[in-house]
Amino acid sequence: MLRVDVLCVGKLKEAYWRDACAEYQKRLGSFCRLTVTEVEETRLPDRPSAAQIAETVNTEGRRLLQKIPQGAAVIALCIEGKALSSEQLSASLEGMTVSGDSRIAFLIGGSHGLSDEVKASARLKLSMSPMTFPHQLARVMLLEQIYRAMQIAAGGKYHK
Repeated sequence: MLRVDVLCVGKLKEAYWRDACAEYQKRLGSFCRLTVTEVEETRLPDRPSAAQIAETVNTEGRRLLQKIPQGAAVIALCIEGKALSSEQLSASLEGMTVSGDSRIAFLIGGSHGLSDEVKASARLKLSMSPMTFPHQLARVMLLEQIYRAMQIAAGGKYHK
């Protein structure tokens, strides 16, 4: 069975985000073995300097890189990534599994994004949208899209 790891910077603070993620985690249990791993978020002052932001992004990036399971195909979520339709994401995931990948790791950075080192480790850089969303919503959106992709691949009725 496919293993999917979602590696995220920070914790979900509000119950409604946690509830939404829990629902998609439950649904995905029929399609894959899903693990969500949170790495520590670095606290910044209210008005951080560019150097402080850069150091934070690099520190959080190192934390994410340490958690990537060995042999996992890495997909990094970043605004400059490729925007895929749900059908294209489904085909990409299916293509990875057909080519022998049994584990896929999705990486979600902190509110200031992912380090260049993390992006360089990715097989696919994926953009959810050029729009800006609340950082915590990214995890919910990703889990929903993974679920949708699995439904599409299985010929399910969820995707219309």
